[in-house]
Amino acid sequence: MKNRILPFKPKLTACVTLALSTAGYTSQSLAADEAKTVERIEVTGSRIKRTDIEGPSPVQSISRADIDNMGYDNLQQLLERMPVAGNGTFSTRGNNQDSTANGSAAVSLRGLGADATLVLINGRRVAISAFAESITNSFVDINSIPVSAIERIDILKDGASAIYGSDAVAGVVNIILKKDIDGLEVNLGYGGTDGPNYEETSASIVWGTSNEKSSASVIVDYFKNTSLSSSEMGRLGTADQTANGGEDFRSSRGFPGYFYVDGVKTIDPDCPAESATSSGSCLFDYGPFGYIAPASERVGAISQFEYNFDNGITAFMEMAVQHNTSIAAGAPTPLDEDAGLTVPGSHPNNPFGQDIEIGRYRTVDAGARQWDIESDTLRFVAGLRGEINDWSWETAVQKGRSKSMQTGDRTQGWVRTDFLQQEINAGNYNPFGGTYNDPAVIDRITTSLVRRGESHMTSFDANITGEAFSFGDNIVMMAAGIEYREEDVSDIPDDQFQRGLIFGTESVSAAAERDQYAAYVEFSIPLADSLELQLAGRYDDYSDFGTTTNPKVALRWAPSDEITVRGSWAQGFRAPSLAQIGLGPSEESQFFIDSYRCAATGEDCGVLDYNIQFAGNPDLQAEESESWNVGFIWAPMAELGFSIDVWSITQDNKIDEQAFGPIYDAECNNQNSTICVRLPPQGGQSLGVIQKIHSTFENVSSQEVSGVDFSANYNHSLDDLGLLKFNLEWAYQDKFEKDDRDYTGEYGYPEHRWMFSTNWELGEFNTNVNISYIGEFEDTPDIDFDGTLDFDSNTSRMVDSQVLVDLQTAYRITESTKISIGVNNLFDEEPPFAIGDGDSDLYGYVSAVHNPRGRYIYTKVSFSF
Repeated sequence: MKNRILPFKPKLTACVTLALSTAGYTSQSLAADEAKTVERIEVTGSRIKRTDIEGPSPVQSISRADIDNMGYDNLQQLLERMPVAGNGTFSTRGNNQDSTANGSAAVSLRGLGADATLVLINGRRVAISAFAESITNSFVDINSIPVSAIERIDILKDGASAIYGSDAVAGVVNIILKKDIDGLEVNLGYGGTDGPNYEETSASIVWGTSNEKSSASVIVDYFKNTSLSSSEMGRLGTADQTANGGEDFRSSRGFPGYFYVDGVKTIDPDCPAESATSSGSCLFDYGPFGYIAPASERVGAISQFEYNFDNGITAFMEMAVQHNTSIAAGAPTPLDEDAGLTVPGSHPNNPFGQDIEIGRYRTVDAGARQWDIESDTLRFVAGLRGEINDWSWETAVQKGRSKSMQTGDRTQGWVRTDFLQQEINAGNYNPFGGTYNDPAVIDRITTSLVRRGESHMTSFDANITGEAFSFGDNIVMMAAGIEYREEDVSDIPDDQFQRGLIFGTESVSAAAERDQYAAYVEFSIPLADSLELQLAGRYDDYSDFGTTTNPKVALRWAPSDEITVRGSWAQGFRAPSLAQIGLGPSEESQFFIDSYRCAATGEDCGVLDYNIQFAGNPDLQAEESESWNVGFIWAPMAELGFSIDVWSITQDNKIDEQAFGPIYDAECNNQNSTICVRLPPQGGQSLGVIQKIHSTFENVSSQEVSGVDFSANYNHSLDDLGLLKFNLEWAYQDKFEKDDRDYTGEYGYPEHRWMFSTNWELGEFNTNVNISYIGEFEDTPDIDFDGTLDFDSNTSRMVDSQVLVDLQTAYRITESTKISIGVNNLFDEEPPFAIGDGDSDLYGYVSAVHNPRGRYIYTKVSFSF
């Protein structure tokens, strides 16, 4: 029995959380007698093979036609448009030198974070990215999955730890690869923005062949995009947003900078007036040095093979390789008091004529810092499947690897502080007056760097599914299986980082490993002809934190062909990420006001950037969750369907960074604190400049998230004028409570997201319009930027809502040739202005929510043979 996918039928599709658009649907309906002979299939959210595609859990299915109609060659761009995606989705957009997962992308369902969303390929896990995002967020890099290889994407909007194990807290994104290919297809694409200079080029070759004994397919995919530099983005490319009503997030590590003369903070006399602060800092705008979208190039290949033996057993194999290259850039090296740099009184350019200390300074003359990034992923699956009586069985082994390397050479701005001190002592390097020093001197103060990361996954699984026993006049279906998985990750920064010789870059060190055993069972019990009960349970045993058992109960009631009611309750868990357990000392920067030093000395009273150093916690326990979903589906006719689902997810033992505000309040008013480490006070002051603040990760928080999903689709025949198809996906977030604070409608958490799609088919023409909406939300979670979140007690301005319109028209010239022309962001909407959070959003918009790319025009052509 082949595990194939049924064609979409309107009646059945309406009983799923309706697909993004109806482009892939047929207009026929299933007759009752046809349903008796149809093959059983496996649907995302259940291991039991079914005779139809609807189950007791809500699943949004994005078909191949939907993917083509949206026009994206990048899985990240497609998924971030989905209303079910939320805060925690991140991408190559805005990846810069200070992003620890440069060049990668992930998806976050329900806003619970990328580490609470399980990503599968053909129903199996994938090795995590070698580099974590924001230091500890382990994730599957969706940029390693070529869009041309995808047949469809199933988004399970329900907790599924009882079925799939850890990470399936918010849901599952199951990427189904193309199979059953017969012939050759060549696809070419090119597009670019009509404002800033940004281009994308894509190409793919899809080949397959099959006969009664075997099948084989190979997909080769190529994608390339140019850089979109922040310097081209106008108001979106500067850290000084005061002209737009925002904050001045320019760095206090300036060019020129400031010094300590006889222990007194002294600004460089040549600091421009517009850059000088009242407390003696000289600010620097690092904004133009980054990339909105870094240049990248990806080449990948996926092959799938099957062979049917005479005894009814089928052997199958999947192989996938992907090679990605990218760059990441940041402003020139920022230096602060922690570097310990001094200038001797004998230096020929020293205007003070005595030994002084360098406070904060930036080596702009050495150039902007840049990483060259290479990532390689490898995935191999081999297995057997077959049938014994009425039972289907399958077993497989899998090997996965993700390997990444970042390199920077002497021409890419990497300054070593000991080399710099040597050249200052020798009188060769002039740190005064914003001087551009001789290139020969620059060559002597710079160095080359290498960062290496690698993750591995080895797994084995075996399962059976079939008819367990009779229950009245019906049959109880059952699935059961076992799994074993080994994982490890290592992230090794250059030794020069560890020795404290490189400044201003988020450095990460991590090493951890684990193995895990699991067993699960699932039953589908027909309580009546129209009432189905799903019972599932899973036991997991982890080598590093213990065991967990998670049940799931779901009901599906279909009192008529038009109405279906469904409900589910489940417990879930998320194991601590390997990065959270094995993290070595790792740094990131954050903007805030050092209010204690300001009150004590009158200095550093503005928003400045400081270093936070994190370390892992091997004693972390698993996060636990409880979720429920209640849904109603109404399909009054084959052409019309509606569904509404009310859902809730509660997480306990949530792993999070220690809250910054309480650390600052408790430790930073103490000069001798070992948590909030300050440099020695200058000139009789009571508090010195903050050197770094130590933090870690704890099971400290809980969060409760709830909302409503609504879907509708309608097909309307225009007779000779073709067929119109309409679809709406709307997500409303009613609650997002964390640490006794409600984030709903607050920064980065809009209450409303929706997408409306219209498709018109007329002969060989096909036109598609997508309208996506992101609701408004409150700006600035820390309104006074003192390091303590205060949005629940203070009110900020609102970040406006945004509507984007995408348009595509396709024409099939011949049976084998198709051309498409499209525009994404048709009306060239800019992201709405936002003051920002002083952390990742510093340039006047919320990078995790709004895309600043602008209007993008593209064309594609496809040839089939």
